[in-house]
Amino acid sequence: MHRTATLFATTLLMLIIVGCTNRGPTLYEPDQLPPTWRTHAELTDYHETGDYSQTIDFCRRLAHASPLVHYATFGSSGQGFDLPLLILSTDNAWSPRHAHNTGKPLVLIDNCIHPGECCGKDASLQLARDIALTPVGHELLTHVNLLIIPIFNVDGYRRFGPYNRINQAGPAQMGWRVTATNLNLNRDFAKADTPEMQSWLALWNRWQPDLFIDTHATDGSDHRYDLLYSATVGPSVPPPIDAWVADTLLPHVLPAVEAAGYPTFPYSGPVDRVDLTRGINAAVGYGPRYSHGYGGICNRPSILLEAHAYKPYRRRVLCTYEFIRATLELLNEQGTALQHAIRQADELTITNRGGLIDGQVPLAVERNGQGRSITYLGLRGERVQSDIAGYPVLTYTDEPTDVATVLFDQADVRTAIAPPAAYLIPPQWTDVIARLGFHGIKYFRLAGPRTLAVESCRFEEVSFPKFPFEGRHAPRYQVVPTTGEREFVAGTVVVPMHQRRARLVAHLLEPIGSDALLRWGFFNAIFERKEYFEAHAMEPVAREMLAADPELRQEFEQRLAADEEFANDANQRLNFFYERSSYYDVMHNRYPVGRLMDERVLMSLPAE
Repeated sequence: MHRTATLFATTLLMLIIVGCTNRGPTLYEPDQLPPTWRTHAELTDYHETGDYSQTIDFCRRLAHASPLVHYATFGSSGQGFDLPLLILSTDNAWSPRHAHNTGKPLVLIDNCIHPGECCGKDASLQLARDIALTPVGHELLTHVNLLIIPIFNVDGYRRFGPYNRINQAGPAQMGWRVTATNLNLNRDFAKADTPEMQSWLALWNRWQPDLFIDTHATDGSDHRYDLLYSATVGPSVPPPIDAWVADTLLPHVLPAVEAAGYPTFPYSGPVDRVDLTRGINAAVGYGPRYSHGYGGICNRPSILLEAHAYKPYRRRVLCTYEFIRATLELLNEQGTALQHAIRQADELTITNRGGLIDGQVPLAVERNGQGRSITYLGLRGERVQSDIAGYPVLTYTDEPTDVATVLFDQADVRTAIAPPAAYLIPPQWTDVIARLGFHGIKYFRLAGPRTLAVESCRFEEVSFPKFPFEGRHAPRYQVVPTTGEREFVAGTVVVPMHQRRARLVAHLLEPIGSDALLRWGFFNAIFERKEYFEAHAMEPVAREMLAADPELRQEFEQRLAADEEFANDANQRLNFFYERSSYYDVMHNRYPVGRLMDERVLMSLPAE
């Protein structure tokens, strides 16, 4: 009897273990989900959103309940808290290698980069739940793998409170816009100063998503649209990506969101918030400091979603949900076409050194004044004189107004460059070189010193702002191109442009780029003078220079006559000669990075 009882108990235990090991999710109809599987937003009728701990708990429970969901972390915040990641797959694709081996398109959804704009987090949690625990949701994962970052800016989210976002209709409490070091993560994609962004870039490069969605909420003008969007389209985007987004993604997704009852519109703002007939300016030309600008420059279709902050929180969550749901629905049918467009864009980038069809790398675009006629779903606004503000304050009413106007959404390339064969960065600029690694940019180092003919530049009219921007003092300058031979020491970093990240390289290393590392202050030391003159030493040198060079004398006399401040300042007068003398530092205001134009020379360089 004892042996029989023992055998029975052992068998029962094994069955329990096997049952737990091979667990399957309990499937519910969407309207029959029990409270335990409702998000905090749903349980409070969208009056509240869950805090950091509640969000992590929901993610962990969902991963425990369903074999389709895996909970992981991808780094730590500045304060040491986990950056959460949900991975959803029908193939146990919990690593980049396994995900790529499935052949399915991979979607990355980024939430709470601005933690006060948390509607995307709740939409993503509801969607992950529906995928894991409802039959209709299961279908969205048939031919897609999905990554969800519920909260990107964790430290900002943990600064949870009711007074974090005055221009927004709920929820009752929310996170703070910036990180614990007061930096805006959605200005940090290019410069990568924060540990959060460095971890995100590592995730981006390991997983290599095929499509990227970044969720936000926007205030500004009031209107009747629930969701504004910006997508990687236009003259600065490789044609295969532009065509897929414009002809496939948006025509499928936008009608689906509107059919669900949520009007959509391009991310934009009125020329005049009262007189809407003057037109609506669409946002164009996002650089790599921004999320979807960065994704697009990396040849990945990227979407910025901006739920309208004045709408009730329920609507903001659900319209975001519908956009993501419709996108996954499309990719289950058209994922192969997306992957084909990406391969074409990557091949074009590698072949043309980042150049588009004309061979030029676009660095900036701007609206060209052309647009299309639309009917804008506005709300009537009026300006009312305020005794407090001292000027008329715009006030909106609930009165709808359909306005015939123009959407200015056409753009042209404003700034472009002919890409070099490679860029050369002297090895002492370690912070710059570290950024190449963060961005997954390929490079090698010179095995020995070389003297090379390169293009570069120097800078004039250099100035700095009074206050920092995103923790950095960004120089202003005028670029003067230069050419000539320059010695590059062993260890110099050589960045070839025949690579997938070529367009990003150009944005980071071309001084005229709006997000050039030079503009972000990575090279600020080059603008400092380290040697000076005493008047008693410079005056005889200046006298000799005047006597030896009639053209210099003429230039000096003309400057005296034309510039009274110069004429009355002895230091400026002597500095005129110092800057033209052999004593002046030739590296002052000179860009250390060289542009190597000759492909044959590049191929001959010895690598470490």
